[in-house]
Amino acid sequence: MTAPMDRFSSPAQVPAMVLAAGRGERMRPLTDTVPKPLLPVQGVALLEWHLRALAQAGVPNAVINTAWLGAQISERFGGVFGLQRNEYGGSALSISYSHEGLDFGRALETAGGIARALPQLGPVFWLAAGDVFAPDFVFAADAVHRFAGGTALAHLWLVPNPAHNPRGDFGLSEQGVALNLPADSPEPRYTYSTLALLRAELFQSPWCDLPAGNPQGESAALAPLLRRAMDAGRVTASLYTGRWTDVGTPERLAQLNA
Repeated sequence: MTAPMDRFSSPAQVPAMVLAAGRGERMRPLTDTVPKPLLPVQGVALLEWHLRALAQAGVPNAVINTAWLGAQISERFGGVFGLQRNEYGGSALSISYSHEGLDFGRALETAGGIARALPQLGPVFWLAAGDVFAPDFVFAADAVHRFAGGTALAHLWLVPNPAHNPRGDFGLSEQGVALNLPADSPEPRYTYSTLALLRAELFQSPWCDLPAGNPQGESAALAPLLRRAMDAGRVTASLYTGRWTDVGTPERLAQLNA
């Protein structure tokens, strides 16, 4: 087991990984010519809402993975978000890319994409999905400090179940531990928001079988890794009740823009 970071050397902030490689099949025809993370919500690209929040929180750099129409994303945001101390109150956010589409001709799913980008991240990092609207979420430095000083492999933010996911994903104990509940469990489940703090150790054996940097471009989902870690008591969670929408259909996008 990797030793936790010393509480006095925990970084004020850590890098972020923003997932933006999906095809967005359910959003067609909107995504036939525009990648889903660039679809506008209230006049601002979905992905930019996260970049603003990351910059405001003082996150130093973000890695964005791309596949479908990925060149549009890198052309839109370039290498820096906010050239100096930016209008959102934070510092400039450096941006780098993991171009799965160019490297392998396809997206690598969540865990595969993270494993591929891991050399650009660090021992602890934020995770956010570029197609989720969560304008109230704060990438708080004190959350980083608590997580980095512990032994959990992941800290998830869970949300009340939306209509499209009524059964939820994971349970939550009174002690703030995420639970991989059996299918027949009567305990309440909540939906994983896609917002998380992760430890790079989660992408090593015994939790993950992908080699460092995922050089062969293997596809893998994140949920099985999280469930293995939950079974070992290594995942914590918080319930998030701010505005949150998984912008998975044109109807949900229209509702946000109404």
